[in-house]
Amino acid sequence: MKTHLLPAIKLTLVCILFFVGVYTLVVWGIGQVIAPNKGKGEIVKYSASSEKYGFANIGQSFTHDNYFWSRPSAVGYNANGSGASNKGPSNPDYLAQVKGTIDTFLLRNPDVKRADVPVEMVTASASGLDPDISPKAAMVQVARVAKVRNISQDKIIALVNDHIEKPLLGMFGPPKVNVLKLNIALDNLK
Repeated sequence: MKTHLLPAIKLTLVCILFFVGVYTLVVWGIGQVIAPNKGKGEIVKYSASSEKYGFANIGQSFTHDNYFWSRPSAVGYNANGSGASNKGPSNPDYLAQVKGTIDTFLLRNPDVKRADVPVEMVTASASGLDPDISPKAAMVQVARVAKVRNISQDKIIALVNDHIEKPLLGMFGPPKVNVLKLNIALDNLK
């Protein structure tokens, strides 16, 4: 018994020291060097003359027609309690909620067909705080935003294209558009 128990205890202690201490410090150190604002999140100022700030790494609610909409949130975009609804795709309440969200999206975006509504525009992310949408989700909203703001669609499309973030190192993750940054650029558009 001693031949098995003692090595197991030693291995457990070594793993605890490594994964709680060394690994944590290495990840924290990388965040201090690489991540925006030293891992505390990217703070975005709304305009040069504004005193309003936002966090680009936390989803925010945009529901007016003159802005690009964010992905829905199951937690009301509250970063203190991130999480999903935990309702499965066969739950009737969840299906009714998604159907209602699709209907609202189609009502406010009459040029979009039901089959062209991107899934992230009607379902929440796992954290409920996703700040990004796909380029397709941004493009299906161009007509609405251009019409309400009385700006040409070509100008709005160019703005969206300028805000598409490529995958990390060209291969990790999908292309994405940060909704807060896009909407700030939209407000600052001359």
